[in-house]
Amino acid sequence: MSGKRVGLVLGGGGILGAAWMIGGLAALQERIGRPLGDCDVIVGTSAGSIVAAALRLGLSPDQLVAHQLGEGEEHLPGAHEFQHDSGRLPPPPRARFGSVRMVATAALAPHSVHPRALASAFVPQGRAQHHALRRYLETMVRHQPDHWPERDTWIVGVDYERGRRVVFGRPGGPPASLPDAVVASCSIPGWHAPTTIGDRRYVDGGVRSVVSLDLLHDQRLDDVYVLAPMASYATDRPCRPSWRAERALRQAFAAQVSLERRKVERAGTRVTVITPGPDDLPTLGINLMDGRRRDDVLRTAQVTIPATLSRSGGR
Repeated sequence: MSGKRVGLVLGGGGILGAAWMIGGLAALQERIGRPLGDCDVIVGTSAGSIVAAALRLGLSPDQLVAHQLGEGEEHLPGAHEFQHDSGRLPPPPRARFGSVRMVATAALAPHSVHPRALASAFVPQGRAQHHALRRYLETMVRHQPDHWPERDTWIVGVDYERGRRVVFGRPGGPPASLPDAVVASCSIPGWHAPTTIGDRRYVDGGVRSVVSLDLLHDQRLDDVYVLAPMASYATDRPCRPSWRAERALRQAFAAQVSLERRKVERAGTRVTVITPGPDDLPTLGINLMDGRRRDDVLRTAQVTIPATLSRSGGR
């Protein structure tokens, strides 16, 4: 694959989604045939933005696994500290709409705001802060705090005033440091406080799309690999109604990913999408912010993702 242009898309999925993706990185790197940090374009959304930044800043799949398991990289905040910031459940939100300005924008120009983004505007403002995540990123970029990696690294967020998807790091995107962009991409409406950059507030890129794969439709890539922790093409059949509803939501996200996939494939790019399957889902559960299962999710993914890659089509 050394002569091919390769893209990597890392989707949203909370603390456990990050662990699931990290569990599969070594197998994906072997499949691609080059260090993942050398991919021509990396797109990161929410939890995927953390993994994208870490790969671009020089951490290997093995180092990311060790960090998840509390080993090595002592100068970095531990993965367990991210959970301390956010908690397994969100703190009580503020008694106000998340974004009155977005609601006003949608009222004046109804077709300018995506319905999912507009729904997030009505969610009460969150309170949690990403202190550990910010320290993690600022430690890694301490020698270049205002610069981005040389290769294309696109971090997806949503402008919480206008309701539009924004791509930090892409030409024409809002100016931001890499730590600010990743923190913005991880700011879940109703859970975390929006991230202010310049004169705008930004929230989780997953509000618009769980992967934003469609951003790569014009990049003339030969291959794109997608890790989508929040989508599932094949699910188990749990008995609990809440778990069954979560599985239905996963399949809805998978349908969205398929639409984006076809857009990229029409440009001649081969796309491999990997999602959690029946063996992953019981370990992931329905609360992707419950870090107590992080190690189990990672170790399961170390088995299931290589198995998925070994099958034709990668799905």
